[in-house]
Amino acid sequence: MNLDPGIMLAALGITVLELAEAAAVGLALFAESRSYAAFLFIAAGTAVVFVPTFLVGGLVALLPLVLVRLIGGVLLLYFGLRLAKSARRSVVKSKTTGFTAEKFERGLMYTGFSVGAVEAFEASIVLVGLIPESFDSATLGFAAGVVVVVAAAFALRSQVRKVKQANMKVVVSGLLLTFSAFWFGETLVQLNDVLLVPLFAAFAYAVFRFANRPIPGAAGV
Repeated sequence: MNLDPGIMLAALGITVLELAEAAAVGLALFAESRSYAAFLFIAAGTAVVFVPTFLVGGLVALLPLVLVRLIGGVLLLYFGLRLAKSARRSVVKSKTTGFTAEKFERGLMYTGFSVGAVEAFEASIVLVGLIPESFDSATLGFAAGVVVVVAAAFALRSQVRKVKQANMKVVVSGLLLTFSAFWFGETLVQLNDVLLVPLFAAFAYAVFRFANRPIPGAAGV
């Protein structure tokens, strides 16, 4: 096996970078649903892209990235707005009739699949350029990146259980709306990933204010 450290590190870096975003959504969905199926849908979305990436290599790069981002952006916008309304309902229930666990919305699982697929697709664009240089190095770097992300998600899974459901809905909604806006923007111009931080802060704050706005007629409000 002839390994190229540069190729391996590049594959490791892009895998961790892109899958970390998918894992963040997976953790938030897990906290909301209390179901490990959230991770399965994320994993399924990534597998749908990564398997053919390593099987047919350069053919993946021919797929229309703009179309993938537009479809993903529409899905995340829809489910992000839907979850913002769900966060509002949770807050209202906690202040009026008392909190009761809501049935997890299956649409978020579909969103998890699309997040996994889009993030994997973006990583695959780089990977297909590395594979011809050194298949073994790119594969090892990719595998190491997956291990890093999975280990981090596993280590954090118990911590997110301690967060209130309404607050987790705010976080998930903020994440979905952030990625939606980012992907829409990238269909027009090249954006820096650093922009994700202020976008998330803005969307999470907006959803939090929406969910916690005064309840008409509620006692003490």
